[in-house]
Amino acid sequence: MKREDYALVLDYLPYGKSGEAVKEPLAIVLGDSQFTLLEVVLKPGLKVDLFEKIYIGSDSRDKVDHIKQRIEYSHLTSGASRELDDAVKLIVKTKEAEFVNFLNKAGSLSIRSHSLEQLPSIGKKHLSALLTAREKTPFTSFEDVQKRVPHLINVEDIFVQRIVSELKGGEKYFLFTKPPRREERY
Repeated sequence: MKREDYALVLDYLPYGKSGEAVKEPLAIVLGDSQFTLLEVVLKPGLKVDLFEKIYIGSDSRDKVDHIKQRIEYSHLTSGASRELDDAVKLIVKTKEAEFVNFLNKAGSLSIRSHSLEQLPSIGKKHLSALLTAREKTPFTSFEDVQKRVPHLINVEDIFVQRIVSELKGGEKYFLFTKPPRREERY
């Protein structure tokens, strides 16, 4: 899997987390390509705003000193968990073409399960309607999907719900996020 290059700030902690020995400016961020949750240490004297898009790639970073660690949903600050849905929605909006492409190209996961059925609100009837509509003409936008598939709720929100559910770790298949790290057992 490729690494994240950019991330949206979910929370900014100018003095780091309470109880930690080293007091350094810390930000909780969400990667914008694989929705990776990370703690990053900021360069001294710099601050970031909520939902600010910052560079976290391997080249020279202007605001981030280093990536401290990848974190799980359960380790988010209360502020970061409150902002998560809005941040995911912002990323889904900006990457609408990629998600529409997913709707156009998604295939079966197994004999009995289709990728599209893993999305909230997509049962057998919506699956059939989506497959029939995309066979005629590929979808071009979320609005196009809404028009051509009857009774489907907001497509953007369907993706947001699925991504947040994957981040919480409650899914069998990970369609849009990196799976959580497995505990090593000895």
